[in-house]
Amino acid sequence: MTKLRTAIIDIGSNTIRLVMYVYDQQEGLHEFGNIKTVARLRTHILPSGEMSEEGISLLEETLISFKQILDDYGVTDIQAAATAAVRQATNNEEIVQRMQQSTGIELEILSEEEEAYFGFLAVVNSMDTPSAITIDIGGGSTEITLFKNKKLQKTHSFPFGTVSLKQMFVKNSIINEEERKALHRYVKEQFKQLPWIYKENLPIVAIGGSARNVAQVHQQQINYPISGVHQYEMQYKHLMDLKHDLGKKSFEDLKQLDGLSSDRADIIVPALEVFTTLMEVVDTDEFQLSKKGLREGLIINRVLQGDVNAFDKYNVFAENAKRLAFEYGRSEEEAQTLGTLATTLYKELGQLQIIHFQPEYLELLERAARVFEIGEYIELDSSSQHTFYLLANQSIAGMNHQSRVKLALLASYKNKDYFRRFAEPFTEWFSREELKDLRDLGALLKFVYAFNVSKRNVVKEVKVELVNDVVHIYAKTKERAVAEIYQTNRTKKHIERMLKKEVQIYFS
Repeated sequence: MTKLRTAIIDIGSNTIRLVMYVYDQQEGLHEFGNIKTVARLRTHILPSGEMSEEGISLLEETLISFKQILDDYGVTDIQAAATAAVRQATNNEEIVQRMQQSTGIELEILSEEEEAYFGFLAVVNSMDTPSAITIDIGGGSTEITLFKNKKLQKTHSFPFGTVSLKQMFVKNSIINEEERKALHRYVKEQFKQLPWIYKENLPIVAIGGSARNVAQVHQQQINYPISGVHQYEMQYKHLMDLKHDLGKKSFEDLKQLDGLSSDRADIIVPALEVFTTLMEVVDTDEFQLSKKGLREGLIINRVLQGDVNAFDKYNVFAENAKRLAFEYGRSEEEAQTLGTLATTLYKELGQLQIIHFQPEYLELLERAARVFEIGEYIELDSSSQHTFYLLANQSIAGMNHQSRVKLALLASYKNKDYFRRFAEPFTEWFSREELKDLRDLGALLKFVYAFNVSKRNVVKEVKVELVNDVVHIYAKTKERAVAEIYQTNRTKKHIERMLKKEVQIYFS
């Protein structure tokens, strides 16, 4: 598979969403279109179990609109997946036939097990969390999975979601205290039916729109210094405080709340009740948000059918780094050169006891080297600022938010003043010692980058010797390296300050 343009239509109980993707072996997977409509199909299930004509017509009109968009984009590879609302409707076969006839789109009704599996597939291929319990709470169902060492152990689907819980327990627009307690008792009894999650003490990874909104509202409340919710981490106390705070607000206030979609104003507190109850049952204080869910699981599965090596769940960052480098004009050869030179120099300095070698920094150093100064793609003169912003403010699969900021601080290093400026909003995230270590590693990368300033990959290896307290660095090249000789001598002051020693550089 060299190139794939495809669309996923996710027909949920609360929303219907169209997402368009392009996959290329060099560039990786990109999303290039995302449209949603709030349909709340779950509310159109009649007491008899059938979906009403109003609900079916709403689905039909939405798919016709989506088909026009897909035709305009020239996307013909379409997978339309229906979940709880259509699955639970007793007339779902009639719905599938009607959609095929009127829209030309073939609906695939996912089983409970398939829905849970695709959510799991998205999480393990976009996060570095090795073991966890996932919860994907939709409008009409809630999927729970347990995975350990990135391998699926158990799955279960409950026939309730945010919309159906609201129908069951909430009389007015928002939940009151008595209704909340009743909902809590019901959900807790449901979760206790799964002995494999009880007291498991693993992180909870939450998937879906309600989870995204919880993270967004919390970030607004604490003036979070970077953007993005994927791999955002919260504690039990944070969710409880948020639940109590939102529980005091009127429906109108909730609809105006920054970070909260107005169409979720009536279901956000019930969703929080489900999350906190699950954390109590699992006995965990860790809550992580995955922006990747069912749709991403479906597209990952689709890509893997044509390219079995497209993703590596045990090295999630690697694929994303490849995409980042390519997107900002860095070849894979250049990225590998920088990574190899940086780790080699760091190891050799450590072996000679010139620096205190710390193994946990080796991977971070290699990652940062691959994307060092990618902001040059936007503007050369202000590349440091652009690099920091690009890396700190976009989701990077396989990295939590602290690691992402560390990566940005290293890859954007220009000098001590810029480092201090970029690090200032994060002084509570890292100790003074950590910040000093990161600054030193940034200085090392600034120096290493000079060994490939012409971007011709002429330096093939570096060696280090310590003679009379002077650090001698030998660079072996495959051809003349005039630009590298000039630039390394110009930037060696950064590493001299770090090492507190004189540095001499030799090219051969």
